[in-house]
Amino acid sequence: MTTKTSELLAAARDRALPLVRALPDEAMDAPTPCAEYDVRNLLNHLFRVVVGFQALAAREEADFSVTPDRLTAYGDDWRVRFEKETELLVDAWAARAVPGADEGVAGSMNLPARTVGAMALLDLTVRAWDLARATGLPYTPDAEGLRALEELVAAMGPTARKTGVFAERVPVPAGASGFEALLAGTGRDPRWSRPVA
Repeated sequence: MTTKTSELLAAARDRALPLVRALPDEAMDAPTPCAEYDVRNLLNHLFRVVVGFQALAAREEADFSVTPDRLTAYGDDWRVRFEKETELLVDAWAARAVPGADEGVAGSMNLPARTVGAMALLDLTVRAWDLARATGLPYTPDAEGLRALEELVAAMGPTARKTGVFAERVPVPAGASGFEALLAGTGRDPRWSRPVA
């Protein structure tokens, strides 16, 4: 069974990249399951996460207070740049330094490094689903990563809801999958669909 954060992130990256490559340019203004984000803003948020958690893996601080408009800055190359940044994210968490990226604590939150890595995994997995739902593209999460995320959301969900990181839990529909239950735990409607034009 895979336990290294870098391996879980690599699997999540491999599921997210085909989706990101396929995103149509005309979808940038489309709404997403996160009411505060359209597709463009969600992509810029995901860039911020992918870059910031590289720093946290290296025991450096990350500034999450601003979200640069990387899509505009990178122009037509933003998809290539996103692919490179996700590679760097995986590499950062695969570092063989002592202690390893999965050991000790990381970041100003003083959380276990493995928990911090799981937070990056959560964003990369759930935000990919957000993008897929917003654009009608297919997406299936990595099963092993999903098991790690179920533990994270169960452990951190109450605090995340108090601090506004997660919205209030959404009722889980009858017959929901494990991934749909996870999404509901983060405050997403797992059956959300794009508004009809």
